[in-house]
Amino acid sequence: MTATTTLSPPDFAAARRRMIESQLRPSAVSDPVVIAAMAVTQREAFVPQAQAPLAYIDRSVPLGDGRVLNPALSTGLMLTRAELRSDDKVLLVGAGTGYVAALLGGVVASVTAVEDNRLLVDHARTALGGIANVALIESPLTGGHANAAPYDLIIIDGAVDAVPPALIDQLADGGRLITGVNDNGVTRLAMGRKSATAFALLPFADTDIAPLAAFARPKGYSF
Repeated sequence: MTATTTLSPPDFAAARRRMIESQLRPSAVSDPVVIAAMAVTQREAFVPQAQAPLAYIDRSVPLGDGRVLNPALSTGLMLTRAELRSDDKVLLVGAGTGYVAALLGGVVASVTAVEDNRLLVDHARTALGGIANVALIESPLTGGHANAAPYDLIIIDGAVDAVPPALIDQLADGGRLITGVNDNGVTRLAMGRKSATAFALLPFADTDIAPLAAFARPKGYSF
């Protein structure tokens, strides 16, 4: 007789605790508000079911159609630098399956989450479960969502070659924008504040964050 082996289901709560203690806290993600949000948000719900056991690894997790859920460390560093406030009105660009929107929804006043991939939008609608202060918009990423502007904070959840002026225009005076940037094959996190019409990004951390194809510069002609 052949013995039958029963596999225990993953202990996702324990995985979240390990993520916080081994990935986040040792790498300058120390904002108690961010830690608390990441401690209770079920990251496994925001990846395809087959990828759920990988939800808490220290690397990106494939979502399909060439998109990924960025590493928890990248997300934690972005949200820590954002200095989230309870009255913030936030635009999230590149919402993916909704993980960052869920984190923000428990902290800030309102979140407008923009995503252009129908597969990811459908997943996000299910995973977010109708969080009251999160509005999920299916729309081109580079256009943001001007109807709800201005925003106190804009987060682009991916690396870009440049931030389109249309997004900067949607930022309130004194508002901040956080994104990943592509720099000769290296991805960095960067933040900028808008002052009247002036805006500039300053890098603050080198980290793994996936490029967003919608923000790639058109390739020049070669002769």
